[in-house]
Amino acid sequence: MAMAGSIPATMETSSLSKRPQCDTGLHSAPLSLRSRWCSASLLPSGCSFIGSFGFSSSACSHYRSLPKLQWQRAKVLPIVSQAGQDLNDKMIVSITGATGFVGRKLVQRLLSEGHKVRVLTRSASNAVKYFPGIEIAEEAQWADLIQGSTAVINLAGNPISTRWSPEVKAEIMKSRVDATSKVVEAINAAPQELRPSVLVSATAIGFYGTSETQTFDELSPSGADYLSRVCREWESTAQKVDSDVRLVLVRIGIVLESDGGALAQMIPLFKLYAGGPIGSGKQWFSWVHRDDLVGLIMEALKNSSYRGVINGTAPNPVRFSEMCDQLGAALGRPSWLPVPAFMLQALLGEGAQLVVNGQRVIPKKALELGFKFKYKYVSDALKAIVSS
Repeated sequence: MAMAGSIPATMETSSLSKRPQCDTGLHSAPLSLRSRWCSASLLPSGCSFIGSFGFSSSACSHYRSLPKLQWQRAKVLPIVSQAGQDLNDKMIVSITGATGFVGRKLVQRLLSEGHKVRVLTRSASNAVKYFPGIEIAEEAQWADLIQGSTAVINLAGNPISTRWSPEVKAEIMKSRVDATSKVVEAINAAPQELRPSVLVSATAIGFYGTSETQTFDELSPSGADYLSRVCREWESTAQKVDSDVRLVLVRIGIVLESDGGALAQMIPLFKLYAGGPIGSGKQWFSWVHRDDLVGLIMEALKNSSYRGVINGTAPNPVRFSEMCDQLGAALGRPSWLPVPAFMLQALLGEGAQLVVNGQRVIPKKALELGFKFKYKYVSDALKAIVSS
């Protein structure tokens, strides 16, 4: 089950458009022209180094001297033509977790708006299957791509919907904290003029612990279970980013779409007339449609009003039994076959708490900021997902 949800109309894009100048006499030329001129005239023949920044002649000389491996990495993404577009509001976004359930859709959205994407991954051979033609770097080169980016999105972390052995629990923590630490270190080490101006870092509503009676918002205290501790470590690592970088921590709920997350496991069962609530069905289900979560992250990138913790959940969480009833109705199937909690605990061990327990989380800050959710009610979200 995927754990991971705006805004005044004013968008302060100038702070997201840091543009070092090229010392070729084209200081006053449009950015897109400077970028292409510098790349074409100063870089070796056949090399198409990514970037909407103009490089100085000394910088380009540096890139000529890079080892062959780094030149090959630089060739992964050719310069994208931006003819006829104003680049003042276009971003260069480095992203971890890009191959994941949320990351893939987010990359698609960024590209559709004309932004440039740099994929930070642990496996370039896997990432290139999803993103041919986009610049990709493994961990040793993350800092190279983060320098010169206008924003960084951090979504990295191993899946948690599995049986929790001690080794798995250690990796759940390590994968999140280590990736976040690498991102923060790279941002902090970047020269001021090349430092990203915003970091949007994922965390999860597991921060709050579980309850059948409480309601949690961004000011609620953390829980006392394992996932709460993971989230605290995750967030505290992100908070080490330099104070001049705007930090947004998105506490993501249960993300809904048919090609991943909870619904990818539930829909086939319901279609076979084998769907139903898990455990008592009284546990809270704090969900968000993936499109709304992507929209929330995009607003967090662009709008300087977004700072600190923001819950990435829809405004109307439901009990799990209602979620199942609504899914059954959308599919034209009954929700009649409950799964006893003890069966899940036998299969997943401690990891069963993800679905046996829950929490009622409200996106108070997103609503105060004016974010417009496309899907406020789970019935509408499920109908849209099933019909698509």
